[in-house]
Amino acid sequence: MPTRAGLAAEVPETRPTLLDPGMNLTLRPMRYPAFYDRYRAAIRNTWTVEEVDLHSDLADLHRLSPAERHLVNRLVAFFATGDTIVANNLVLNLYRHVNAPEARLYLSRQLFEEAVHVQFYLTLLDTYLPDPDERTRAFAAVENIPSIRAKARFCYRWIDSLGDLDQLRTREHRRAFLLNLICFAACIEGLFFYGAFAYVYFLRSRGLLHGLASGTNWVFRDESMHMEFALDVVAAVRAEEPDLVDAGFEADVRRMLAEAVDAETVFAEDLLAGGIAGMTVPDMRRYLEHVADRRLGQLGFAPMFGSANPFSFLDLQDVQELSNFFERRVSSYQVAVEGSISFDEDF
Repeated sequence: MPTRAGLAAEVPETRPTLLDPGMNLTLRPMRYPAFYDRYRAAIRNTWTVEEVDLHSDLADLHRLSPAERHLVNRLVAFFATGDTIVANNLVLNLYRHVNAPEARLYLSRQLFEEAVHVQFYLTLLDTYLPDPDERTRAFAAVENIPSIRAKARFCYRWIDSLGDLDQLRTREHRRAFLLNLICFAACIEGLFFYGAFAYVYFLRSRGLLHGLASGTNWVFRDESMHMEFALDVVAAVRAEEPDLVDAGFEADVRRMLAEAVDAETVFAEDLLAGGIAGMTVPDMRRYLEHVADRRLGQLGFAPMFGSANPFSFLDLQDVQELSNFFERRVSSYQVAVEGSISFDEDF
């Protein structure tokens, strides 16, 4: 299993372990300082919805073709509920089972960031969909849009997988927790949202909806950090309890990612149903497979699809803003910094 930077030397070799039942309150001596460092980095990454200017998008909305308008409406409908589902899992399943106060500091911060994302998407819907009935339908997307309902059901199945577990007392309980965490890091934040981000940056490559892309940059930073933290937790647990991950566990992860790619492909078929020049469902499928293989690699597993990224527009975006589209570590953004944004490469 590959080690993640900053964790291998810090993981204690003896009990207590990260998933021990209970609620440790002792920050000194700090058992997992890398988690505390991630919390501090997240604080430096603070932004507010009021910083995002959507006024220029209003003119663009009138320039969209019917097919492009359908894509945008479906996209913001997914955004409206996606982060709320993530926040629910964080509160119901993750916070109570990660037994390290420095890790819970980060999870508390993540919950705040999910709330900011929900506010951003609320603002998007209010701006893009002036008709109250249309907004109501978008907010109820998990009930009335089949492609979004399918993704929500995938998420809920993993939320419910830990619903009856008050404590992780057995090996199977801990494996279930790891699968839940991997699902939300690799499949939901690391695949569903990355697929959504690709549509946003495709539109920006066409000179459309720069306000949406600007706000998405901030969301993308947060989601990348959420995923990295979750993968750090997985790495720490595996270092402490290596017997939790075996061939059967890897097979479960592969099935999970395959299901996620299928669900997101159905969403692509919906979004691109009207035909969008420059973006096709087969290309989107290859992109999703490419991202899924990256997630497997981050978990120390072999790739499953072998697909290359088909979207050259991702490489042609402003390097200052998007040079880390594939999880290079955020380093430059600080509270209240304005202007362009840069990333450090960290493959």
